[in-house]
Amino acid sequence: MDPSDLSIGDLLDALAAHKDKPLVFRYDGRPVKPGYHVTEVKAGQFSALDCGANPESWSEIFVQLWDVDEGGPVHMPAGRFAAIIRKVAYHVALDPAARLTFEVSDGIRPMELHRATQPALVGGTVEVELSPRPASCKPRDRWLEDQKAAGASCSAPASGKACCS
Repeated sequence: MDPSDLSIGDLLDALAAHKDKPLVFRYDGRPVKPGYHVTEVKAGQFSALDCGANPESWSEIFVQLWDVDEGGPVHMPAGRFAAIIRKVAYHVALDPAARLTFEVSDGIRPMELHRATQPALVGGTVEVELSPRPASCKPRDRWLEDQKAAGASCSAPASGKACCS
């Protein structure tokens, strides 16, 4: 898991001290509408082969946010969000360390995948910034991490072998 990714356990731990404060998710430079819904929470175990033929496996939790204005004048309290996740956990096994992805749509635009930052207390609200989850080449990412000190690029690895072959 990318160290910048937030897990569901991290999120719930951060929200625990702020149960009564409004929970505001932000994406595309704006907050979700006060009537947003958590429409689905799903968990999965994934196995894959990356573009370098390396096997990968991970667990991931998806929280679907429907960004509509059908609620009251304030955002959902953090405690209510946590209660929704706890209710799901009663029926579906949720790994607290799983990678967390938010699926966000306003009901018109296609659903977008986002990752979350650590919640921050801003005024009287708890804000969680969501940013688009980019695609990446995992072999290249690993190679770049190994080569940071050398300043090399994926196009010219020391072995002469392309990173994605």
